[in-house]
Amino acid sequence: MAKLLIVDDEEKIREMIGKYAVHEGYEVSLAKNGKEALDIFKNHDFDVVIMDVMMPEMDGYKTLSLMKEIKEVHCIFLTALGEEYDRIYGFDIGGEDYVTKPFSLKELMMRIKVILKRNNNDDDYIAFGDMLIDEAAHIVKVDGNIVPMTNKEYELLLLLVKNKGKAVTREQIITKIWGYEYDNDDRTLDTHMKMLRKSLGSCSKYITTIRGVGYRFEKEVES
Repeated sequence: MAKLLIVDDEEKIREMIGKYAVHEGYEVSLAKNGKEALDIFKNHDFDVVIMDVMMPEMDGYKTLSLMKEIKEVHCIFLTALGEEYDRIYGFDIGGEDYVTKPFSLKELMMRIKVILKRNNNDDDYIAFGDMLIDEAAHIVKVDGNIVPMTNKEYELLLLLVKNKGKAVTREQIITKIWGYEYDNDDRTLDTHMKMLRKSLGSCSKYITTIRGVGYRFEKEVES
């Protein structure tokens, strides 16, 4: 049974997360501030720490830094902050994910599962630049954020990534992704590719169009 440490100065939030996590099958410990969290952390091992950033006396960033001086830990930050600098700083000190308040408990549990699966089986993951594909959870993340996409977009991305550096023809893509379902409309693939690029944002630069042939997922891209 995976063990979680939930740290938040708001009792309602930590109790809410704790009850949901117990229902999902996790063993849970709660702390109302950074100092209490450190005291618990020194004497127990946790698979994931879910920690609020904005807490009195000692914020989540400082608490995580002190935890990492004791032993390695995987951390998801809870924050109301939306600035890019705050997210980057959290990743720099060792945070693995961010959830912005207000958040969905179901999404939080999904993010916990992603971290647990990553640590238990790295073969389920494909990392490329700022992009991470979790095949087991069917999730794509860019810059640490989960990217919503349709099943066809996901299958299209996976096909290109697994053939990175190689030209994949339109015919190969259509046969692999649509098969007998293909409606013979040449715009179908183009539309899905446009949607995929939009979903990937900054990582769309890895996909190159080869005129008259198809597409290629680049091994390296000049910045």
